[in-house]
Amino acid sequence: MRIIAGIRRGRNLKTVEGLSTRPTSDKVKGAIFNVLRDKVIDSKVLDLFAGTGSLAIEALSRGAAEAVLVEESPAALKIIMENLKIAGLLERTKLRPQEALRFLASNQEVFDLIFLDPPYQKGLIEQVLLILANPCRLSPNGVIVAETSKDEEIDVESYPFEVRKVSKYGDTKVWYLQKKVEL
Repeated sequence: MRIIAGIRRGRNLKTVEGLSTRPTSDKVKGAIFNVLRDKVIDSKVLDLFAGTGSLAIEALSRGAAEAVLVEESPAALKIIMENLKIAGLLERTKLRPQEALRFLASNQEVFDLIFLDPPYQKGLIEQVLLILANPCRLSPNGVIVAETSKDEEIDVESYPFEVRKVSKYGDTKVWYLQKKVEL
């Protein structure tokens, strides 16, 4: 796993040993950032269920202003710190060592990019979307990028978000959500 593009391009990142953390592959990460393009520049990023921190680190390398990384696993937190040091990006990040839903319940910040890559098949994305919706934590032109297994669906009917794009890569499905346009 590496940083694909930007000012820290080519630096290798560490991964968490074992199966408890499933890092986003370089292929999927590259595809995500090809869709996001200029939305990354000067953005405020939330990487919920951060794992290795690779999505936030990639965003920072490509020009995001700052990132908040939320992770509860001690092993993953250690790897995130090592990866932030490897990338030289500690000064532009806030690391929050806590459970994702608890973080959202106590934090009202608004973000431009929100990465959701929770454990698959646990219904966590719908729970997160419900919290993100009230009050809305997504900026007017912001994007939520959610990763699920290829078999999962996200029901967004009850939320102020709409699916703008869905892409499949092997066992992974990537959803791009934005605020619903009010007419």
